[in-house]
Amino acid sequence: MVSKPVTPRSISQSALLISLLVAACGGGKSSEQTVPVGTDVQGEVTLAFVGGDVRTMDPARPSATAIALVGNRVALVGTDAEVRARAGATAKIIELNGKTVTPGLVDAHCHLYGLGEDLENVSLRDHDSEADTIAALVVAAKDRVPGEWLVGRGWDQNRWPGQQWPTAASIDAVLSDRPVVLHRIDGHAAWLNSKALAAAGITASTKDPSGGKILRDAAGKPTGVLVDNAVDLVAKVVPEPDAAHRERRIRAAIQVALANGLTGVHEMGIGDATAEVYAKLAANGELPLHVYAFLAGDPAKNDRVRVSPGEPVGNFSMRGVKYFVDGALGSRGARLADEYEDDPGNVGLWVTDYESLNVAVNAAVSGGWQVAVHAIGDAGIETAIDAFDATQQMISGEHRLRIEHAQVMARPLFDRMVNARAIASMQPTHATSDMPWAELRVGGDRIKFAYAWRAMLDKGIPLAFGSDFPVEDVNPLLGLYAAVTRQDAAGNPAGGWYPSQKLTLDEAIRAFTVGSAFAQFAEDTRGKLAAGYAADLTIFDRALAPDASLLQTKVAWTIVDGAIVYEAK
Repeated sequence: MVSKPVTPRSISQSALLISLLVAACGGGKSSEQTVPVGTDVQGEVTLAFVGGDVRTMDPARPSATAIALVGNRVALVGTDAEVRARAGATAKIIELNGKTVTPGLVDAHCHLYGLGEDLENVSLRDHDSEADTIAALVVAAKDRVPGEWLVGRGWDQNRWPGQQWPTAASIDAVLSDRPVVLHRIDGHAAWLNSKALAAAGITASTKDPSGGKILRDAAGKPTGVLVDNAVDLVAKVVPEPDAAHRERRIRAAIQVALANGLTGVHEMGIGDATAEVYAKLAANGELPLHVYAFLAGDPAKNDRVRVSPGEPVGNFSMRGVKYFVDGALGSRGARLADEYEDDPGNVGLWVTDYESLNVAVNAAVSGGWQVAVHAIGDAGIETAIDAFDATQQMISGEHRLRIEHAQVMARPLFDRMVNARAIASMQPTHATSDMPWAELRVGGDRIKFAYAWRAMLDKGIPLAFGSDFPVEDVNPLLGLYAAVTRQDAAGNPAGGWYPSQKLTLDEAIRAFTVGSAFAQFAEDTRGKLAAGYAADLTIFDRALAPDASLLQTKVAWTIVDGAIVYEAK
């Protein structure tokens, strides 16, 4: 998903507001552990669960049947009898009747604010042709203000007959009275009508920006589709929402996340205006899940990251910055070492060239930021590793640099990731969404090292799982299902797609819990269910199994810092 680099209105203004918010919530310290992990947590038990399948992710005690909480900490994980004895008469005790409890699931790569946008904008998912997509757009437009920008998302030409790119003409035929911008499902391309092209000043004489492409017809006229950095040409003229609008989107997205069992997210690529809204909500105690955010980095403007990230504000912190090295596989923007199998001569795009990326990574790490780099193609991944190596040779320390997606690997890149101490932040549902066409893109040899979770784990590469929502569905159970089966919802292909890369159920859960915690420097306080750890729990309506039953499983309760923030009705 493309996250637009945002230039702060004023770095000093942003810093001032954040500092005021920090002061408002008692110095900005997050609600992290108050007692050493593994020691006895004193106080009366406030909430307990018994009679369940507790998957702790703690090697010292992998499973249990009950768990007791004291405030925002886990007090005891053990048998029903042990927890009942510890709970006493005042605690609220909930009978699980065999339901599964895991540490709170954390989506390690998503766009929470983007989900809020998506909930408001026109959804164009699941349409099997350009004509069907246009028909859905017409229906949705009836409820929109005439003349105002119409923004949508979700089309995917890979689902359509012939897999051809759409054109402005098809939108113009039904909606020519207003500018229309429809983002591809992965956010790496946009489909515009002529009114939007004109508003952005895009004509036949407009040059392709670095790292982007304006699709054109035989005469050189723009067809209406912009890829990767070319999307910025229209993004800069779409009206910006105010703070109240941003807050409304965030609040709506949070409720969806909690209902899907998420106790935290890694918010990948936001601007300072959105961060200010998050911080305000957190300072007021109105952010009921943990948001670990990454600034949308601009490699051409590094002054922002030469300044240390601010302190956490309640449940919100932004200590990371995200860069893009390439585009996406679905729009053929992922940078490959060799040409696309289905598009000879095309090797993808450099959204950021190596020299610029290297300078940006160095500047951010020097400023105390964690760096995440979107890299999908093998050439893009190698370039990200090159930048990591160069920076770590100059700056010592535990930086936990992350490669986001890491989809099309080459055999030598696994060892290079190990040596770079890089984290693989991956999204299992991308594999099952992409499998109908991914091999056509890269061919039979390269696909063997694509979406390679098992190979990552076997090499000892830290693995953190997410979904990239709203590119994919929010529901982490779909990610667990994809990870353990490598099949679609209908059970295809039989045995799984390149099944040697499957994970066990516990390995998949670990990537959403322990892995996500490690990827945000929180492994000493989150990701496991053990005494002293944060009381973040995801509880399902049945015992989990590594099969299609995951698709029917629902969330029963979501617990954040010991409080029930979602309960199924």
